[in-house]
Parts: sequence; C-alpha cells; structure tokens
Amino acid sequence: MTLMTFVYLIAGLVLLVAGAEVLVRGAAKLAAQFGIPPLIIGLTVVAFGTSAPETAVSVQAALDGSGDLAIGNVVGSNIANVLLILGLTALIAPLIVSRQLIRLDVPIMIGASLLTFGLAWDGSLSRLDGALLFAGILAYTAFLIYNARKDKGGEDDEFAKEFGLDEAPKPYAWAINLGLVIAGLVLLVVGSNFLVEGAVTLARALGISELVIGLTVVAVGTSLPELATSILAAIKGERDIAVGNIVGSNIFNLLCVLGLASLVSPAAISVSPNALAFDFPVMIAVAVACLPIFFAGYRINRWEGLLFLAYYVAYTLYLILSSTGRPFADVMGEAMLGYVLPLTAVTLVVIAARAWRKQRGEPV
Repeated sequence: MTLMTFVYLIAGLVLLVAGAEVLVRGAAKLAAQFGIPPLIIGLTVVAFGTSAPETAVSVQAALDGSGDLAIGNVVGSNIANVLLILGLTALIAPLIVSRQLIRLDVPIMIGASLLTFGLAWDGSLSRLDGALLFAGILAYTAFLIYNARKDKGGEDDEFAKEFGLDEAPKPYAWAINLGLVIAGLVLLVVGSNFLVEGAVTLARALGISELVIGLTVVAVGTSLPELATSILAAIKGERDIAVGNIVGSNIFNLLCVLGLASLVSPAAISVSPNALAFDFPVMIAVAVACLPIFFAGYRINRWEGLLFLAYYVAYTLYLILSSTGRPFADVMGEAMLGYVLPLTAVTLVVIAARAWRKQRGEPV
C-alpha cells in the first residue's frame, strides 16, 4: 500500500462531493429556465444530485466487475444514513418527522429494502432485477411530482430561495448552467474512478474484502452530501428536511443506484453470502426501526440519536473484527442478530404502542 492509494481515495471523495454540488446547482437553474416549478426541481434534480456520488461509484464498480464494492456502497450508505447521519444530526437538535414520512416514505423505504433483498436472494442482481428496481424509482418520482402539483404550499418558495431559482436569469445563463452540468458530470466520473481504484487497492493491501471497504470507507465517503445537508438543515432549524433527505436518499440508493448498476454491468452483479446473511438484514432492521421511532412523538430525540450512533459503532466494529478473522466477531454478530436487534425491536414497538394509545387519549 502506497501513499498514492490514500491520494486516490481523498481526491476521489473531494471530486465526488464537488461534482454533486456543481451538478445540482447547474441542473436546478437550467431546469428553472425551462419553466419547471422549483418544488419539482427539488424532488427530482436535487434528490438525484445528492445521491450522485453513490450512483457514480456503484456504476463504475459494476463496469469494472467489482460487484462487492457496488453492493457494499449502497447497503453501507443506507445503514450509515440512518445510524450515523441521523444519529449525529439528532444530537445537534431533536428532529421533527412529518406525517407523510411515516405514512408513505418510510414504508416505501422498508418495501424497497425487502424487494432488493428478495431480488438478491439468489446470489446475484441481473439486468432484469435492475430494470425492476429502476422502474420503482420512476414510479416513486412520478408519484412525488403528482402529489407536489396537488399540494405544494410554500415549499416552492423555499426551494427557489435555497437554490437561487428566484433570481432573474443573466444573459447566456443557459450556457453557463449547461457548462456547470457538464463539469459536474466530469468531476463525478473522474472522482468515481479515483475512489474505486483507491478502494480496491486498499482492500487488497489490507487483505480484507471489497465488500467491507464498500460498507465502510466508500459508503461514508459517498454519504458526505447527505451528511452536510442534514446537519446544515438541523442547524438552520429545518429539522424536518434533515429526516426527509435521509429517507429519500435511501429509497433512491436502492431503486436507482443499484438498478442502474445492475443494468450497465456486463454480467449479473454477484452478491456475497456474507452480505445476504448479515448486512442486508441489518439494513432492513434499520429501515424498520425508523417506523416506531418516528411514530413516537413524530420526532427523533437526542437519546434515540445516541442509540443510532452506538449501533453504528457496534456494526462497524463487527465488520473490522470479522475482516481481520478475530474469533470474537462471530460471537458479536450472533449477539447482535439474535439478541440486541430483537430486544431493541420489542422496545421500539412498546414505545410506538404507548405513543399511539396516548394520541387516542387512552391511559398508558
């Protein structure tokens, strides 16, 4: 392992984050010039843009035949988004959860997680699987646009102000914005190449699998836009945006990122037995855990954020121990799947039941 490995990793992450930001800004303003409402831009261009790093890395990994890296990036990002990013953000300020998230988006996130797990159960994701997943994101986006057109409230103004869409366009603005879109795409492609090459080299040098590198280093790195967006939203008091950003990103990662990666891959993407036995169940458990936590008071409290962070530390520690062949890893994995997660699930169900009875005015 050389210094260049770390140079590739850091350069890849910087280029990915910069590329996503440039792409979102350029594409949002370009879309506004064609008369697309700001809220629709927020639900499509901005949502797609914040997950652009995951898309670029997983597609590049699939093209290079590094299926474990593509899978690990998406599964690891979804786990990190909830446990790490929502955990950190909730510690800054308790987060508000909208009713639409609980009634619609979180169930869709759980459904997308189960669907992906079901498609991967045979040990691979084929082009047909990818087409099914990608069809899901098209349907989900169309539904969001339909709902937004029916009831947009004041969100149009919020998106317009956030991305400068209410400013009068300057001469030749379309050319400048088109240039930003192209520059953003170039940065994403170059950054994903650097990150994938650095991650594969690091995995080989340390003697650990590409799956583990994808679940940890690459997953956290490509989730940096979501981290920045959620923390800034919490600091600015936009605490409902912080949660919606994460749930939307997780849905997009599963349906669009894995869907595209499976469609462009020269062969079916192989899914590791370890991922099927442990990482996918953890991802599903994390998605399901959101429902009772969000429902209990429609907020994420600081202690729940701390619980999320503790689980992420335990999960990462297990991956590290498992990759180095430590015997304690097996015991830890069995304890998490057999005792800790079920016990937490029961606790969360009790909390949600108490919250539901309280809302109905029944004694708790």
